[in-house]
Amino acid sequence: MFETLFKPQSIAVVGASRNPGKIGYTILMNLKMTGFNGKIFPVNRNESEILGLKCYPSLSDIGEKVDIAVLALPVKYIPELVSECKDIGTGYVIIISGGFSETGGAGKEMEEQLARIIYGSGTRIIGPNTVGVYFPYNRVNTALTPPDRVLFPPEGKIAFISQSGALGLLAMDSISEYGVGISAFINLGNMIDLNDLELLDYFGKDEKTGSVVVYIESVSSGKLFFEKIREINRIKPVVVLKSGRTQSSAMAASLHTGAMATNDAILNGALLQAGATRAYDETELLDYGRVLAYSKPLRGKNIAVVTTAGGIGVITSDYISSKHHGIGLSLARLKESTKDAIKKIIVPFGSAENPIDLTADGSTSDYKKILPILLDDPGVDGIIIYALPQTPKMDVSIVDVIQEYANGIKPLVVGVIGSKMGRDIIIELERRKIPAFPSIQRTVKAVKVLYDYGTYMKRRL
Repeated sequence: MFETLFKPQSIAVVGASRNPGKIGYTILMNLKMTGFNGKIFPVNRNESEILGLKCYPSLSDIGEKVDIAVLALPVKYIPELVSECKDIGTGYVIIISGGFSETGGAGKEMEEQLARIIYGSGTRIIGPNTVGVYFPYNRVNTALTPPDRVLFPPEGKIAFISQSGALGLLAMDSISEYGVGISAFINLGNMIDLNDLELLDYFGKDEKTGSVVVYIESVSSGKLFFEKIREINRIKPVVVLKSGRTQSSAMAASLHTGAMATNDAILNGALLQAGATRAYDETELLDYGRVLAYSKPLRGKNIAVVTTAGGIGVITSDYISSKHHGIGLSLARLKESTKDAIKKIIVPFGSAENPIDLTADGSTSDYKKILPILLDDPGVDGIIIYALPQTPKMDVSIVDVIQEYANGIKPLVVGVIGSKMGRDIIIELERRKIPAFPSIQRTVKAVKVLYDYGTYMKRRL
């Protein structure tokens, strides 16, 4: 049933416009600029052509199958349009319009009316009050944001389900700076029909998806939701960002998408039992989704750190070892033979103790020699590598070295701090699906996520 949604052959934009200030223009432009290679049908009774595409007075006038209809007209027109979509056999209706349950009782009644219209038919609704969908593998982009305002991610391994449209668009824009890709983005809006449970089930089986990240403001079917997360999490990792943790923020969520409050302590316990990773902001949501999609889980809590900057190593050690402002894991205790082998590689004033400090004299070739030594040490469960390009003997070729050892049993997580070359290194690591992060804290927290997921997986055995 999802084939029509994720691999549509035709998309109609109802409310298409010549006016660049209108949402109907933006959606049409995004479809064209993203390179959708199916049929695009602008619908506007007052136009004969928009953006070089033949325009139709109504959906019924198209006379061809419409897989997806995007409705970008005021709320008063929506019931009639949804009825028309059902009558012509449209697979999915994406309702951009707001003004439904988030506005109160009358809006809620209209949502119930829409649900009745499609009941028993083959037509499904996404939304209402949604910013649209984005499926990079199939060049589908129905977002309402102008393409000159945000970046859209390339193809990747993270499926992104969001109740909030703006948060989703801004998060995608942010990760695009480093070339982080996604397999799909769906903004569910008020979620009157198509829901997160169905999408979790789909992405759990999707070969292009390595992890699923979910932003929710309410949980409508709590038991079913957590059972589904538990089920999917056994196949691939799930990360959840739940807003409305306090009474005041729960009120804000209800005004945003008509969401109902959820007891946060109960939610936290349920996520823990389901094995899901909890995020607390949009950066964590995508960071955690990325490291879980790219890396094997940690089998133990002992972490080795390799750096060319001693201070970076010391701060990282604090974060690893401390339970207060830290992740409460352990610095790996290296075997004497491991330290002796490292001493033969680094300069005399470097440190072979963990964290291993190559000093500013450290080179790409030093990393190439040291990484296999650490990976062979049974006391090391995972490694944090700092690829710091500020020193003269380090360059982008460090990516090749890291890739050589990135797919073993022990996970490698990379920290890259500062500079234009640092950004280039992260982008190249991302292209090769190796997790890399532009700060100490984000790097270390990613390691904790791998440990937590590894602990959960071990409990299941």
